[in-house]
Amino acid sequence: MNMASQQTLLQPEGRVLSTLESDGSRRWLYPRLSTGRYWQARRIVAYALIAIFTLLPYISINGKPAVLLDVLHRRFTLFGYTFLPTDTALLAVFMLMTLLGIFAITAVLGRAWCGWACPQTVYMEYLFRPIERLVLGRAGVGGKPKDIPGWRAFIVFVLSLLACLYLAHTFLAYFVGVAQLRIWVTQSPFEHPAAFMVMAVVTGLMVFDFLYFREQTCIIACPYGRLQSVLLDKSSLIVSYDTNRGEPRGKIHKSLPVVEKQGDCIDCDMCVQVCPTGIDIRAGLQVECISCTQCADACDAVMDKIGRPRGLVRYTSQAALAGERTRIIRPRVVIYAVMVLGLMTFLGILLATKSPADVTLLRQTGSPFLVRPTGQVENIIVVKIANRMDQTQEYTIALVDQPKLSLEATDRVVRLAPGQLFQEPVHVLAPRAVFDDGEYAITVRVTTPDGHKVDRPFRMLGPLGVPAAAGKGQP
Repeated sequence: MNMASQQTLLQPEGRVLSTLESDGSRRWLYPRLSTGRYWQARRIVAYALIAIFTLLPYISINGKPAVLLDVLHRRFTLFGYTFLPTDTALLAVFMLMTLLGIFAITAVLGRAWCGWACPQTVYMEYLFRPIERLVLGRAGVGGKPKDIPGWRAFIVFVLSLLACLYLAHTFLAYFVGVAQLRIWVTQSPFEHPAAFMVMAVVTGLMVFDFLYFREQTCIIACPYGRLQSVLLDKSSLIVSYDTNRGEPRGKIHKSLPVVEKQGDCIDCDMCVQVCPTGIDIRAGLQVECISCTQCADACDAVMDKIGRPRGLVRYTSQAALAGERTRIIRPRVVIYAVMVLGLMTFLGILLATKSPADVTLLRQTGSPFLVRPTGQVENIIVVKIANRMDQTQEYTIALVDQPKLSLEATDRVVRLAPGQLFQEPVHVLAPRAVFDDGEYAITVRVTTPDGHKVDRPFRMLGPLGVPAAAGKGQP
């Protein structure tokens, strides 16, 4: 076999990636815009989401920001409730519930998130591409411009940079709060160089994403599209081309008789020209499809022009296209729904029964116990108390039902500000006689002024070989 034959065999039948040319170079996409019914609905949703994203950091619930993910101080506020580092179980349940919720939505609605609500899609299609179309004069045309004047490219870059600055500042407001962000913005960068570098890096990443990487984020970087094969089934909602109705495709020739079995697809390629990821929807379900419905809008417009029914490309399911019944209620959907409902109930119970204080008891490092000259056995317990309330609280430390034991502490009554953490050692003294095989179980109680009690068990250690019964009645 000669070299020419080998090269011929190695040539792919089509593009390996929709954004990759046959020679391996980047295929830049400049999709046309089809302003159909789905696009109009998506635009309303997109601008509503942008408004929510912008305003949410400024909204307060019960005197707290609606959302504040304070990573530095490890305090995460979500819709009026603050999670502390000790809320690992709560955060785990919340994240698992969110993940299963995404699975459930995907099983029913397919990639509705990608096409309607994903920030990448929302900002790319309703902020950055409109800027390009406006400045480059490509509105309603699409396709790669043959020659872009330098001044137009510069204006696109400047406007896109301003948009990225807006997004970066808004994004960081979720992590530092609007008050702190306002201080950073109004002061010189030299007064807070670390914060300025964070802002610059976030802005740079957004410029890279929306001006260079663009649809590659959805095609290559995002794992969600790769999960379609396990999250979707035959009854999941997808955007698809109806091959039964469209094939065999062909051009319309008014001077020729209508072919008896010719389908409705006239092979105009409009569905390909408007696709933001560059795929051909007629090739079937593909991981690159983000269900943005641009192909459906474009095809509907063509069907209107040639006098044929809409819906050649539409929301449907693989079952419906195969002539089967689409079942909304099916095992995987029921299982997801039951699991999400169970986790929501469990999370609600955890939140409703959550203590106003987090109390942790730790054993002092070093010697496990000391025997004082008086014969009493001393254990040192490190008591940690975190105030979970939004007001300053006083906490009283005491032992439960232990008249023979005594507790020595620098502060028996601890006053803590909201979110403040107390950590101090306390000394518990017990007679040797109470120890059975070197151990004795006690309970430390932390009480709030409103009468809420938090009990924590602790196992005291003492000398071996002194049975508890031997010293009954001894001090």
